[in-house]
Amino acid sequence: MDTMAKSPELQNKKLGIISYGAGNIFSLTAALDRLSINYELIKHAEDFDAFDRYIIPGVGHAGAAMAKLEASGMVEKIKNTKKPVLGICVGMQLLTSFSEEGNVNLLGITDQNTRLFPDDLHLKIPHTGWNSVQFSSGNELFRNIENGTFFYFVHSYFIEFNHTFTVAFADYGLKFSAALRKNNYYGVQFHPEKSGEAGELLLKNFSEI
Repeated sequence: MDTMAKSPELQNKKLGIISYGAGNIFSLTAALDRLSINYELIKHAEDFDAFDRYIIPGVGHAGAAMAKLEASGMVEKIKNTKKPVLGICVGMQLLTSFSEEGNVNLLGITDQNTRLFPDDLHLKIPHTGWNSVQFSSGNELFRNIENGTFFYFVHSYFIEFNHTFTVAFADYGLKFSAALRKNNYYGVQFHPEKSGEAGELLLKNFSEI
C-alpha cells in the first residue's frame, strides 16, 4: 500500500516523534504544542520517510527501550537517515554503542558507552533535578541559550564524556555528556520538555536545524 495514500496528512508534518512505547510522549507533545511546532507520532516504519526531522524520546530501561525500538522496525531507518535526529534521555542513550543497563548493544551512532553512576561517588542515584550544563559557543542546539543554564535531569545511567561527540557536559560527581552530536544525530540527557523556557528554546532550535 502506498504510504501517502494511507496517511495523506503525513506529508505536511515536518517533525516525527518515534513512538515505540518507551517515551513520555505527553510531556514532549505538550511542549511542542506550546511552541506551535507541527509534529506527528511515527508508529510504523513505512511512515518514517514522510518527515524531515525526528525525535527519539525515552524513559526507563535502556535495554527494554532498545528491544521495543527493534520491534518497531525503525532501527535501520534511524541508522540510515541523513535528516536531523534528536534523542532525549534514554533516546540519547540509544544513540551510543552499549549500555550497562541490560548489558545491551545499542544503535552505535557514537562510539560511547552508557554506564551506571558508581556507588563510590556517594551521591543519590538517580541523578534527579536541575543541573548546570556547560557548552561551547556556536552550538546550534543551544543557540541563544546562556552557557551554564540549568536543565532538568532524571537518570541513573550516564554517557561517558568524549571530546569527539560531547557538545555539552554536566557534573554529578564526575563529568558526563549532557549533549552529544555526530553529523545529523543529536542527543540530550536532560529533559528539555521539563526544563522551562530554556528547554523549549532548545526544542525550537532543533526544529529549525
